[in-house]
Amino acid sequence: MTKLILHIPHASGKLPNNKGYVVDKEILKKEILRLTDWYTDDLFDFEHSIEVKANFSRIFCDPERFSDDSQEIMAKYGMGVIYEKLDNGTVMREVSPKLREEILNNFYWPHHDKLNQAVNTQLESEGKTLIVDCHSFPSKPLIRDLNQEKYRPDFNIGTDPFHTPKDLIESSKEFFTKKGFTLGIDWPYSGSIVPIHHYNKTKNVLSIMLEVNRALYLDEPGNEKSDNYMAIKKTVNQYLNEVKDFLKNKTPQRE
Repeated sequence: MTKLILHIPHASGKLPNNKGYVVDKEILKKEILRLTDWYTDDLFDFEHSIEVKANFSRIFCDPERFSDDSQEIMAKYGMGVIYEKLDNGTVMREVSPKLREEILNNFYWPHHDKLNQAVNTQLESEGKTLIVDCHSFPSKPLIRDLNQEKYRPDFNIGTDPFHTPKDLIESSKEFFTKKGFTLGIDWPYSGSIVPIHHYNKTKNVLSIMLEVNRALYLDEPGNEKSDNYMAIKKTVNQYLNEVKDFLKNKTPQRE
């Protein structure tokens, strides 16, 4: 059966422990409110899918980042795989080599192993697979955002030159345009996750990121659902159906 793999990395606000944090609980609570992709585990709920969801907050460990800070552009802002600074640049956490290793071994790598396993299972059964990287974003840029343009689209798709087919990008543009929404292509955020074992190697591992502007479904700057929540959830579900049909009709390539 054709199933999408839904990667949901930033929906949780949970801190498994408080090791290394040097700011009080209220500051951490505000940072979690600011950075969590609220309800993306529900917004992207889709019957024909395999969910790979992080059950810890991104301010504890961010599974979307490279494990090697030398490869991660956000590490220079103190927001690499293990966040050490708040969005405003204030030191939030002191991370020793021992703590870093502990978090990577107990949280980061098990999460990526689960994603890789889901991909391998679909490749074995279907010969192809498609990851949807599921996110939301604030309607106003965060201080550390690389893109500081004040205008932001309703939705944003992130792509990868090797793993995102051009016809999937085009069909995504057509879908959101017909619905009357604005769509950014790799703007204000770019890229889409692929397990490192398959990155730039396996043509039949496809990936696309979908980001939802939080102003569409939340009463910002808080995390209360707005009256528009169910309508946006329906739109996301319809888009996932389109992506599933795309994958179903995609002929696996010879490796």
